[in-house]
Amino acid sequence: MNPFNEKPRSIEKALQNWQQLYPKPYNKREVDPYTKCRIILMNGTEFEANWFSHQFARHTDNNDLRRDLALSRMVEKQQQLKISLLKPKDESILEHTISYEQLAVDLTSELAKKEPDCNVKNSLDFALLEDFDHLYRYANLLEMEQGVYAEWLVGRYTEIMPGRPTISHHRFPKDNVKFNIDSKTSDVQTVLNTMIITAAEQQTMNYYMNVTNFAKSDLGRRLYQEIALVEEEHVTQYESLMDPNATWLEMLLWHEYCECYLYWSCYMTETDPHIKNLWEENLTFEISHLHKAVELLKKYEGKDWQEVIPDGEFPSPISLHENIDYVRKILCDTVQFTSDREGYAKLSDLPADADFFKYQRLINPNVKIVPSHDVIETFIRSHGIDYRYQVAPNPIPELRNRREDNTSVGRKPGAAQSSSFFCNE
Repeated sequence: MNPFNEKPRSIEKALQNWQQLYPKPYNKREVDPYTKCRIILMNGTEFEANWFSHQFARHTDNNDLRRDLALSRMVEKQQQLKISLLKPKDESILEHTISYEQLAVDLTSELAKKEPDCNVKNSLDFALLEDFDHLYRYANLLEMEQGVYAEWLVGRYTEIMPGRPTISHHRFPKDNVKFNIDSKTSDVQTVLNTMIITAAEQQTMNYYMNVTNFAKSDLGRRLYQEIALVEEEHVTQYESLMDPNATWLEMLLWHEYCECYLYWSCYMTETDPHIKNLWEENLTFEISHLHKAVELLKKYEGKDWQEVIPDGEFPSPISLHENIDYVRKILCDTVQFTSDREGYAKLSDLPADADFFKYQRLINPNVKIVPSHDVIETFIRSHGIDYRYQVAPNPIPELRNRREDNTSVGRKPGAAQSSSFFCNE
């Protein structure tokens, strides 16, 4: 599909009244796990579009342009709120969190498997193991506090077991900044991937920032606090991949194109007829926003859209599905790596005075005070073993012990074996 060839509706016709804006929520006991993931993905995508538009408006003094942005932005905000209200009232914050982390694992895997740029793929694979471990930590808290098995929430499509332990995710902030792409020379899939993953991780960070103080226990509040700070690292990493040299209007075009692509992907892969209709409706709205962006780019910069996106045909749709074998391979290959400025380094290759080790001593002076470790140890004291869902033993032997939480893997040289990252052919 090429959205540039579609006939747009008037943007004003997308504005909805209160009755239209309040959707029927999904049934948490019947909904497909990936329908929930798509809802979270598009909620985050709309949030990113809304705040990009706000930042654009704050960096121009042209009120005609500001008015055009304001109109599209209001529709975007209505879309975002309507999507967010698909979550039902009886789904707890922790239950919803499990879907956030399942999305992070399976979306990141899907993007990484398609990614032609080695630098971008390495970034995806690196953070994948961290979101995978977050799922395990939250799942143990959920079973401990609410008696809910997260494996049923993820449909047993995604394993729940230790990845790179969360204690090892805490890095010196300067190590999270990577080399950026050039949107004019990069593959369209690469440009879309950097935008999609940045929006998704930003939404996760925002969710945790806002629900941390609503958690029902001190243990939960502390876990959300810790993982929210890791998500800050992920957003820093992913946003640094995006093209900083594109103009505001070029990036507006990319944002609208990306939204069209994602709504089309959701429409093409959705299994719930009611939600599928919503994706189709929103795709129609986004096509009108895209054509407005084309108009503004031509009016203010004298550029045709083909100068920014040479071929408007979408890549194959993003499809959310199980990625068990892929996650296991990345875990086996890279669990002992950390971020090191623009690259990634095996812990055994870092000097003893590396910033990673200094920062670890600063923030984790005693493993007993680390919330993610405390959650697992508290669960083990109560139940004898941790909570997991896995189809086979963990591929990392050091992470197989269910009676003790490992705090060395990914944090100390020689704590496990790793080979290297790999690029797509």
